[in-house]
Amino acid sequence: MKMNTHKVLTIVGTIVLLALTLSSCTGNSNWPQFRGPENNMVAKAESLPLEWGEDLNIRWSIEVEGDSWTSPIVWGKKVFLASSVPVKVAAAPERREGASQEGEDESFKSEVYRWEVSCMDLESGELLWKQVAFEGSPRVKKHRAHNYAAETPVTDGKSLYVYFGMTGLYCYDLDGELLWKKDLGAYKTLNDWGTGSSPVVFKKKLYIQVDNEENSFLVALDAGTGDEIWKAERDEKTNYSTPMIWQNGVRTELVVGGKTARSYDPETGELLWELIVPGHYNIPGPVADNDFLYLGNAPWRDTPGTFFSVKAGAEGNITPAEGETSSSGVAWAILDAPLGSPSPLLYNGLIYLVSSRGGTVTCIDAASGEQVYQEKIEGVGACWASPWVYEDQVYFSDEKGVSRIFKAGKNFELLGENKLDDKFWASVAITGDAYLMKGTEKLYCIGQQ
Repeated sequence: MKMNTHKVLTIVGTIVLLALTLSSCTGNSNWPQFRGPENNMVAKAESLPLEWGEDLNIRWSIEVEGDSWTSPIVWGKKVFLASSVPVKVAAAPERREGASQEGEDESFKSEVYRWEVSCMDLESGELLWKQVAFEGSPRVKKHRAHNYAAETPVTDGKSLYVYFGMTGLYCYDLDGELLWKKDLGAYKTLNDWGTGSSPVVFKKKLYIQVDNEENSFLVALDAGTGDEIWKAERDEKTNYSTPMIWQNGVRTELVVGGKTARSYDPETGELLWELIVPGHYNIPGPVADNDFLYLGNAPWRDTPGTFFSVKAGAEGNITPAEGETSSSGVAWAILDAPLGSPSPLLYNGLIYLVSSRGGTVTCIDAASGEQVYQEKIEGVGACWASPWVYEDQVYFSDEKGVSRIFKAGKNFELLGENKLDDKFWASVAITGDAYLMKGTEKLYCIGQQ
């Protein structure tokens, strides 16, 4: 059967248009997980605003119900957010002088919270749907400065996966229908600070890192059903960094931080390599290119932070020998690194580190590990969110809502700052032409107007 030329051209044109549409949707518009589609906070969007404020380039803002440290994620024209909403909260107990604090306060068992998942329209901020994943009493105690929703959801474009730590794991379709849920257990965490490691989805598998003070493990689940595929027990205590899929020049790896960083085969759970990582807190996540992965642990008091460059294809125990800063699998190591809670940023061969406190920015040459510069910016508040880069400008936000901007490259140049009147711990989500920033009071959509 023959087709006329006009019909063929029409079909070809339709296919091309569809391909361009899909490319647009999946390329610049979507921010499906914590730290973005490639886990690197590099914005590939167009026409993002360079300036914003309470009355400048705010497309919309909506009140945030409840508490959470989670970042928003975006798929298409939908924004997703998770939170915990206090329904009935017990008064803080009086501290008796000389009394042991161990086990004396169990008032949290009488408290009631709602763990909620919300979906908003990207263009208007209108609430499209809201689901209550669970309402009831917490299973573990939390520190007074924290909340019960710290993990950022993840989506594969078909389903939305929301992990509420010790409360449970919930899977919805993008219209809010619950598809399945799973209980991964409830365990005590360090200082009752709770959990913070976000879920990761890759090739129809969902990966959850459950590190705590009692029973740490890494589990791979069938993303469609929630059924367990494999599970790896972990000799770790409470950690907070999010696992990362590293598709390098040799293979695909699932990298998980900790006092010992480990890489697993994402299909089988087989351990590929491990690296003892000194430092105090495993909060910052890794970042990588095709040949090297960069990761470390944050400092605390007299314990310095550390930072390592791991080679693609590493095998076995790659911990450098005592007094050494390299090994068969480690290109270089910095054993007194100014790495803070914000994850490192890799861009054009340079790595940028932002300190948790003090406003120090450090630039490192990714190839050698040598320090390019270190600068202190005055007046910076505590920093928890990950920095990002757009059009050769690096941005980072402190918890006071001030975003500083400096020039990417080997010469430090502070370019300016923007401010919102809110408290910020969550990292930014970046769409095709807008930022989504979540404070404790509001969710802001920031775009040129």
